[in-house]
Order: sequence, then structure tokens, then C-alpha cells
Amino acid sequence: MLEVHRTHRAKIRNHSQVADSFDRHGWSASKLWNVANYYSREVWEGTGEIPDHEELKDELKTHTKYKGLHSQSSQRVLEELAEAFNSWYNSDDDRDNPPGYRKQNYYDDQDRRVHEEHPRSTVTWKQNGIRHDTKNNRVRLSKGANHKEHPRAWEYILVEYKTRPGVEVDNLQQVRAVYDQQNERWELHLVCKDEIETPTAPGNETAGVDLGICNFAAVAYSTEEADLYLGNRLKQDGYYFPKEIANCDDSSGERATRLHAKWSERRTHFFHSLAKHIVQRCIEKDVGRINVGDLEGVREDENGDSKNWGQHGNLDLHGWAFDRFTNILEYKAKVEGIEVVEVSERDTSKTCCVCGREDESQRVERGLYVCEECDAAFNADVNGAENIRLNINDESNSESWDNLDEDRSTGWLAQPGVYLYDLSCGFQPQREVVDCKP
Repeated sequence: MLEVHRTHRAKIRNHSQVADSFDRHGWSASKLWNVANYYSREVWEGTGEIPDHEELKDELKTHTKYKGLHSQSSQRVLEELAEAFNSWYNSDDDRDNPPGYRKQNYYDDQDRRVHEEHPRSTVTWKQNGIRHDTKNNRVRLSKGANHKEHPRAWEYILVEYKTRPGVEVDNLQQVRAVYDQQNERWELHLVCKDEIETPTAPGNETAGVDLGICNFAAVAYSTEEADLYLGNRLKQDGYYFPKEIANCDDSSGERATRLHAKWSERRTHFFHSLAKHIVQRCIEKDVGRINVGDLEGVREDENGDSKNWGQHGNLDLHGWAFDRFTNILEYKAKVEGIEVVEVSERDTSKTCCVCGREDESQRVERGLYVCEECDAAFNADVNGAENIRLNINDESNSESWDNLDEDRSTGWLAQPGVYLYDLSCGFQPQREVVDCKP
């Protein structure tokens, strides 16, 4: 059996009855975040180390703000903060800042700040704080100790929810209350655990995926076909949103927060759409295994120092969320019975996938690979994807250039299928023609 987690969005039917309780818990989550953020910054400035969520919990579990939520909900806030600090600390992008405080600024007609308040943060309830009534589509969520102002019967929030037709909410693991600022109302995200029979792989073929920046992914199939997925949408967002955020009066204000959230949502949607499209194409090609280039250490040189790709290249490289995409691809492929394996990417970009000649000068320009040995010219990213599919760095691999068909077609290496991302309908095909001769 294969264990999968699914998240279902649900509308709150009795919103007017529970909105005040959710508001108080959302504000409590923001206050706890700010208290923990202040403590983390003090520890960082004093010791140079960032406290993990266990240290935050031990330090703050007696704090009055910790009691504003159910204990497990408070723990989740501290976990998110610790994850945000570690993500900032491990990032090589100079644009990144440590997690900010959660606050909203309000201005008058003359653009003067009138006051500030805490925003409504997402609140997460885990199993110990949840009682689920599957027959009536109701969920009971435990209140924080500071909000238990009524007799025992009212020490929880009773929420009636409605999901889209055909969705069954069973084996509930988590409930997230998320505030929709645009519609000014709360909604529930219900995380359920399902067990499904381990699916049979679509076939025994292998595909190779080479991740990049201009072309976010190049996919080579053993059926002598290849696809390119352009990353121009990610690059456009990567230039647009930081500029808009920088123009905000307050980097942690309401507008900046909305921009960060929108940027993250668009990037996440891109990754999910791409992974879904690649998996569907693999099913069509009877692929049972996907080789993905292991990009660990791609940002460092042999001495462990950060690589310098120029001003724009560094911005692109350090914003390259290849590990996140690989995790999404692995999850979606597993559901279809397809195995995802990370393989060494060493020398795959400078080795000819037809004859095996290795030469850095063969990549004459971005997007064009020319081999002087076999007189072939083809798309450079597809060449890398094919080498990853062949797994050329695995000595035990039986498929090598010696036993490849010398008469096999190479036209598909020069003319891959090209897909562009559209916000409304996902990836759509577009023809790209690359001359076979430079």
C-alpha cells in the first residue's frame, strides 16, 4: 500500500458564528510568531546560532502568547519560524532577509501611517486538537487556553464545512484555517491521509530530466523524443516581484506580504503544473523510471566557494528551487507507480550523448551543442537530459555508447517539443526548430 496525503479546500458554512474565534486565534498566531522572532534574533546576535523549534518551545511554552493557541498549534508556529530562519541562513541569495515581524500598517488619505495591528495568520490544528464528525461535515477545533472564556461545552470552535462535489474527507490529519484577504473570510484546508494500492509502473522505459534556468526542464525519453519546458515565467516573476516589494514603504507591511504570498503561489502552481505534465507524458511513453540530475552543490565550486555567474546569473541561480520541484515530481510520479532517482550530473552537459566525446568547448553557445567527433549538432539541454537518462556516470550501467544503435535518429535531439507555461491553462506546446549545423 502507498500512503499519500491530500489537501482539500473547504468553505465554512457557519462563517458568521466562528469568524470572531478564528480572528482571535489568527491574531494570537501572529503575536506568538513575533515573540519567537524577537527571541531568535537575540540568540542569533548573541551567539551566531539560530535556535531550532525545540529550543523555541522550551523557552516559550510558559509564555502567555504560547497559550493563545492549542499547544500543537503553537508548536507549528514555532516550527514554521525555525524553518524560515534556516531557509534564510542557508540561502546564498543576497536579496534574502531574515523572517520579518507580522504586522499590518494602516494609512490615512495623506498616506500617513495611522496605526498598525497584527494580521490574521494561518492556524494549524493537528490530530490532538481535532474532533471530526464525518456524517455531518463538521469539525471541532480546540481553543487556546487564553480563549476558553465559556463553560467547558464552549472550549472549542465547531465548524461546519462544505467541500467540492465528490470529495470525501476521511482520516483527517490536520486542519488549517487560512484567511482569504481578498474575500475577507476564512476557509479550511483539510489534510487527509489515504492508503492506495501501489500502482503498477506504466512500463519499463527510462526518462532523463535535466533542470536549468532558461529552460527549466529538458526531458529525454528512450523513444527518441524530447521535451523542453521554458522557465521564462519564473524569470519574469523573479524580476517583477522583488522590484514591487522593494517599492513598498514597509517591507513587512500588508502590500509586501500580499506580494510575497502571490509570488509564492505562482511559483508553486508552476512547479505542480510542470510535474503533472511531465508525469503524464511519461505515462504516455511507458516510462517506469525517471532519472533526475542531482544538483547538490551546484551553487559552489570545487573549493566550496559560491560560483559567480554574473549579476543576473547569480539572481537566477540562487532563486532556483530545483530541490523543491524534485520533491513535487517524486510525489506525483510515485502515485502513478513511477520511480524517481537522482543520478550524478557530472560532465553530462559537456559530453556528447551520441559518441561520448567530452569537451567543454563543444557547447558553442547557450542552447547549441556541436560535436566535432561525430559532426552532430543539437539542443544542449536535451543532450544533458539524454546523458542523465543514460546515467553515463554509473559504471554498472549496461546502456552505453558501445551498444547504442549507430544508425539511430538524432533529429529529435535538435528538434524537441517545446512547452510554454500559461497561467490559465498550464503548459501548451510550441514548435522550436534548431538547425542541425551551426
